[in-house]
Amino acid sequence: MPVYGLNRQQWLSILAAWAGWLMDGYTTIAYALVAVTISKIFFPITIGILGLIATFGGFATEALARPVGSLVFGNFIGDKLGRRNMLTLTILGFSLLAASKSILPSYSQVGLFSPILLYIVLFFEGMFAGAEYGGGTTLALESIPAERRAFIGSFVQSGFGTGYFIIALVYSALYTIYGNNFGIIGWRILFATCIIPGLLTLLVRLITKETPVFDEMKRRGEVLKVPIKDLFKSSYLQVITGLMITSGLLYINTATFSFYPTVMTTERIPGSLVGLGVAIINLISLFGVWIGGFLANLIGGRKRPMLIYSLIFVVLTYPILYFGLTNNFAIATTVFSIQAFLEAMIFATLPSFLAEQFSKKYRTTGVGFTYNGGAIAGGFAISVILTLSTIMGLLNSWFINILLAGTIMIIGISLSKETYIGKEDPINR
Repeated sequence: MPVYGLNRQQWLSILAAWAGWLMDGYTTIAYALVAVTISKIFFPITIGILGLIATFGGFATEALARPVGSLVFGNFIGDKLGRRNMLTLTILGFSLLAASKSILPSYSQVGLFSPILLYIVLFFEGMFAGAEYGGGTTLALESIPAERRAFIGSFVQSGFGTGYFIIALVYSALYTIYGNNFGIIGWRILFATCIIPGLLTLLVRLITKETPVFDEMKRRGEVLKVPIKDLFKSSYLQVITGLMITSGLLYINTATFSFYPTVMTTERIPGSLVGLGVAIINLISLFGVWIGGFLANLIGGRKRPMLIYSLIFVVLTYPILYFGLTNNFAIATTVFSIQAFLEAMIFATLPSFLAEQFSKKYRTTGVGFTYNGGAIAGGFAISVILTLSTIMGLLNSWFINILLAGTIMIIGISLSKETYIGKEDPINR
């Protein structure tokens, strides 16, 4: 019996995409949660904060690889052989590489080869992860009608927060179990668990069918030989404004969600409480993205809701950061939860907006590159904040970085065109 007006295969496509985002949230935040711990394992202890900055440089390494992966996998598989075929391959590589961090040698064992191996793994992990957004978004949103796309897109996007929520609880449990030995074995077990959501996602994708849009495109012989060439020839303006939006938003995302664990740890909140705190923050963020998707249907369009949510988020940034920088667990968790809720609302219509921006002939490549190209800037966010904090203090550095990123995002949204306002569905063009 149809649920929310969608059949079994449509829901399988949605869950296949959602699970990929759960995997991304799980692995990304696993790294963020143990950054302080592994900075003393993959780098010499004597270099102090530089080791932490270099550890967060791993985010930049992975971010640089993501648009490469989205172009390579999107161009040669997603837009030529099918969205589902690409996602089956990418989740396998993604999960194996994510879990492999658990067996990497330490600096005390192999010296400089330790961070080099870490960066190599993160780069190739980033390539496979980079294909997930374009492929998953296209798989899910090509399978459902336009009037349900905003909320379903927000549900798919919430997979990241769900993964964050789960890994935060796993981290809290492992930290409680291992205590002082977490730095010896606990972090390795945490990374090893990344294989579990990856394999579960693979099983879902193996029973998922290709989208009707791609099947029809194949039947009509509309599959392009080089989709990437048409993307940059026909939709370069959409790519530019899209990159402005995603660069600002993903910079903010890294500077908040991925930075919360470090801020709470450096403010001397106990590790077990840090895991619980970020789990609560992300549980609240899930409601933010779902409510953002629901309200978007009332506001109308994809662009307008993003703009409204973005303005509210930026205006409230400074007071939230001001009160969040505390060793009081309850206060920090509460104010960061408010910020996470507002930020998640911005993400709500992003999947629908990007999917409707590009032609079906190069949609996987276009969505993947536009989203993951924006992740490049985000990969440097925490390292930049920490570096500038030595000059102007953490509060000022953190606020200025988010303000600048928010300004770029708002300009990008303002310059972009609306995609769907209740008339012709752009997903079939």
